[in-house]
Amino acid sequence: MSNLALYGGSPVFKNKIGYGHQYIDNADIQAVVNVLKSDFLTCGPTVKEAEKKLCNITGAKYAVLISSGTAALHAACYAAGIKEGDEVITTPITFAASSNCVIYCGGKPVFADIDPDTYNISPESILSKITPATKAVIAVDFTGQAAELEKIRNICNEHNLTFIEDAAHSLGTKYNGIPVGNIADMTTFSFHPVKTCTAGEGGAIMTNNDEIYNYLTLFRAHGITRERCLMDNAPEGNWYYQQIELGYNYRISDIQAALLCSQLNKLNAFAERRKELVKRYDRAFAQIPEITLQKEIPESDTVRHLYIIRLNLEMLRCTRKKFFDAMQAEGVGVNVHYIPVYYFPYYKKMGYETGICPNAEKLYESIVSIPLFYSMTDEDADKVIESVKKVINYFKRWD
Repeated sequence: MSNLALYGGSPVFKNKIGYGHQYIDNADIQAVVNVLKSDFLTCGPTVKEAEKKLCNITGAKYAVLISSGTAALHAACYAAGIKEGDEVITTPITFAASSNCVIYCGGKPVFADIDPDTYNISPESILSKITPATKAVIAVDFTGQAAELEKIRNICNEHNLTFIEDAAHSLGTKYNGIPVGNIADMTTFSFHPVKTCTAGEGGAIMTNNDEIYNYLTLFRAHGITRERCLMDNAPEGNWYYQQIELGYNYRISDIQAALLCSQLNKLNAFAERRKELVKRYDRAFAQIPEITLQKEIPESDTVRHLYIIRLNLEMLRCTRKKFFDAMQAEGVGVNVHYIPVYYFPYYKKMGYETGICPNAEKLYESIVSIPLFYSMTDEDADKVIESVKKVINYFKRWD
């Protein structure tokens, strides 16, 4: 039975190309082996080495390596002083961690709508959501494209708000020539396996602020310090330490840091290949009226983490689900990024209602993420392109 014959029913899932995949080479493996043979598996020198590399890449003064991208966001909210009664504005088109981190600190996420063309948070919508309780803005660089960082920076300055950039998607992206990681008060990265560079798991917070840096280093390590200048009284001996804040065990191991160091050495190659694949997709899909492509602002020199196609469903004889299943049947792994965060039952129970961000909700109804990762071959990309065209042609309205 042909795959096309399956489109009217339940497809046979034969995923040969996933939507994302890590790239691990011998240098990565050797870097991890070297740490395994060393004296330090955690709390050792390789974490500092990875932090230095991140500072060199971004130009930021400080990097704090941490256990995950979610932990990075939690730490950023803590360092921003978010507490009960505070509001933090963010986007609903993101992974739930971008707003969960506010709740971890006792605050309330407030969702601003997106720009309907770029899919990033709208500065105008941010302005409309500011109240006396607003303390911070978390802007997400969705798919890797930088948000309108200058406008958001100006809004935060004008209203005395902490600016947190969730750059989980955008390692390597530049805004007006400045690397992401060196613009907001704090910028968070994720090193999950589908991201541009991976540590297996892990994250980081970048900042240029000395006080914020001290808060972050305490937060990831139980709130404990051996720094005499931070202690309440003189140390009793070389063994002495003090807990001066309530922190978490959000440390990352030297094993993970070693993998990250090796991966960061390949960032330029990773970035260029992703850009090549995006151009290949853009050329192929630009003349297909049934598809709308994400627009980019000229300020963003983007290293894309995700490639999104938006289906013009009024021109097709299918739902998004049927298109999704048909692509799976063609052997192409697709996904949807993202379900609006306030659609989830947990947020519904907190009182969030449908309709608060109409652009985001409309976007969700018709988007599909197609494969994009460094080790994709041109043949892989062509298979994805041909499969999209084949499914579009099958479901096209001819009337």
